[in-house]
Amino acid sequence: MARVKLGLGEGSGAPTSPRRRHSRAFMSGSWEDVAKDLVTMTTTDEKNEHILIGVLAIQGSYREHEALVRKCDPRARAVEVRKGAHLRGCRGLIIPGGESTTMANIARRFGLFEPLRAFQASGKCVWGTCAGLIFLADHIERGSKEGGQELLGGLDVGVNRNFFGSQIDSFECHIPWTATKGSTEEPPFRAVFIRAPAITSAGPSVEVLAKYKLPESKRAKLVGTPDEGREEVIVAVKQGKLLATSFHPEITSDTRWHKLFVDMCANEVPYELPEDGAEELVQSFRPEDLPVFDDSVIAPVTRS
Repeated sequence: MARVKLGLGEGSGAPTSPRRRHSRAFMSGSWEDVAKDLVTMTTTDEKNEHILIGVLAIQGSYREHEALVRKCDPRARAVEVRKGAHLRGCRGLIIPGGESTTMANIARRFGLFEPLRAFQASGKCVWGTCAGLIFLADHIERGSKEGGQELLGGLDVGVNRNFFGSQIDSFECHIPWTATKGSTEEPPFRAVFIRAPAITSAGPSVEVLAKYKLPESKRAKLVGTPDEGREEVIVAVKQGKLLATSFHPEITSDTRWHKLFVDMCANEVPYELPEDGAEELVQSFRPEDLPVFDDSVIAPVTRS
């Protein structure tokens, strides 16, 4: 039986990347090849100055954001942020979609609010999508959690937390691209709304980047509410170095929103940690005991 050689390798005529040769050298034990390739990789990295974007990675669609950051611009790199020290060197931060209350609780328990506020106060760019928009808003006008919810704030907008309804009311549509100047010829973008908030008011310094025209079915549901008579809502804004969107661009193939944010961050100076944040540790946390389930009922939790 003839042996079939699968894949690309030496002798196939295909170029081999330094990283592939690096891995092969480790397997063959050739440290000379490793050293040569590391020099090549380092020289290449020095020629291309990276734009490091942090993505808050405690809950939500952070991996999707990381992929789009890398895809939208060859200079862009993404780093997952789970504690304040991970912000070192970042020029911008993305707060992804997810569940805003859960994200706030985790951020508080892990001591993240203060480092995030320090990063934002330093003048760095921050982008919030869906739940991230709620995080950045100065006001939750309707739909706030009982007892309130901790926010980063800084964005002069009012948000209706559950304007578009519950999970079952999630939808997607196409909206005209008006986020950049001279963009009348740009194709519309695909907007995915998942239990999404809407921006119901915006201050004078807020630039509106996108609006969603409400269909008749949605306008009918607003009858008898404070939003009765509303024809459209704001779904994307920019204020200084803050960007916010109600929808989830990270779960589409359109990289324009991520490219817009990377361009905002391009001229920023990499973030330097405060002196007291250099060796920051994640606080230990033990959640309360969960209820114990048997076949069909919830058994009471026994506490000592």
